[in-house]
Amino acid sequence: MKITCVGGGPSGMYFAILAKLRDRRHDVTVVERNKPGTTHGWGVSWSDELLDELYAEDPVTGRRLRAVYREWNGQKVCIDDHAPAHIGGRYGYSINRAVMQDILTERAKELGVRLVYEELVDNACELESDLVVAAEGVSSKLRTRHAAEFNPTFTPGRNRYMWLGTSKVFSTFHWHFRSTPVGWIWAWAYPSAENNSTFIVECAPTTWSRLGFDRMHPEAQLRQIEQIFAPSLEGHPVLQPPRAAVRQEWVTFREIRCKRWYHRNIALIGDAAHTTNFGIGSGTSLGLMDAVSLARYALAPGVGVADGLAEFDRVRRPEVERVQDAALLSMRWFEEADERLSVNDPVKVAYSLFNRRNDQAPWRYQVHLATQIEPLRLVRSQITLARRAVKGVARNHRHPMVMV
Repeated sequence: MKITCVGGGPSGMYFAILAKLRDRRHDVTVVERNKPGTTHGWGVSWSDELLDELYAEDPVTGRRLRAVYREWNGQKVCIDDHAPAHIGGRYGYSINRAVMQDILTERAKELGVRLVYEELVDNACELESDLVVAAEGVSSKLRTRHAAEFNPTFTPGRNRYMWLGTSKVFSTFHWHFRSTPVGWIWAWAYPSAENNSTFIVECAPTTWSRLGFDRMHPEAQLRQIEQIFAPSLEGHPVLQPPRAAVRQEWVTFREIRCKRWYHRNIALIGDAAHTTNFGIGSGTSLGLMDAVSLARYALAPGVGVADGLAEFDRVRRPEVERVQDAALLSMRWFEEADERLSVNDPVKVAYSLFNRRNDQAPWRYQVHLATQIEPLRLVRSQITLARRAVKGVARNHRHPMVMV
């Protein structure tokens, strides 16, 4: 089968890997519009569930990614100069996006995937492929060209945000909320690599304009952010991504949903098919799982491309839509953050943040209160670490070491 993946980001590159693993005879090409090595953003976060899938599909890739992960355990909510509140029981993994891209690209090369860079595709017919995977992100040309068939809808968010990094290495996942005379501004911070962290800054549009960000030179914006978050950054600068195709700027989130994820021999995956607000950190994970699902159905033995794509759409799209519903609840919480922060109680704010998707049982609040007591928090942390270790042992048992 001749397969072309349009877009060389994580979802497109991973599907190319899976296609070759299923049948080395597949003629697989990845076409990327940017130069080799180009990426965007800083770190992305993942879960044990995604790791399980990666190991099951390709233990080589799974182990290579796992080797460079940063682990974090628990979450801190820091509001101005108050003592931080804690959210326990949550843990995860994060990885520098550029490093992840390098690992996936190298694995694709090893398997014989053909990589073409600096080429823009907006017409699938020109590719003469049996299967075309549109993985070109939120500005997908193929989705736009066939908009009548994919039927995308766009739901805009209100807040402004910028995806930055910092040389400060945070040990765990932090939220930093800072009050200003004109409103609240906050940042997500979590480890990305040994020497940097992701630092996503967000605020309401009125706060953004009143702080003068709409009139500042880009470098002045970064210096203003450093000043506002000085207690959190402790003298470290905020940074632009070193390998981004374009400079990070203030943007608003836009949720994309498509009524249909395939048309003829074209399949949408990743941000081309859907977006989820970064507040729940699922974008890259969902894109990789799209690749797994598409390979499972479209490349199944004895199944034609048309039937495989129809089954992919039937199974995978509702799964992602449920995550999008949860992400919208999270986005709305942050759009109402100024009001929620007015209670001036970090513990209550932290629990509201924890329960922003309305998915916590009432008794969880008592556990949350107990988590604020350091000895009990340490006990809960040890339980969480043990749970992660058990899952890791089980994963390695299911997928013993292979030559890489």
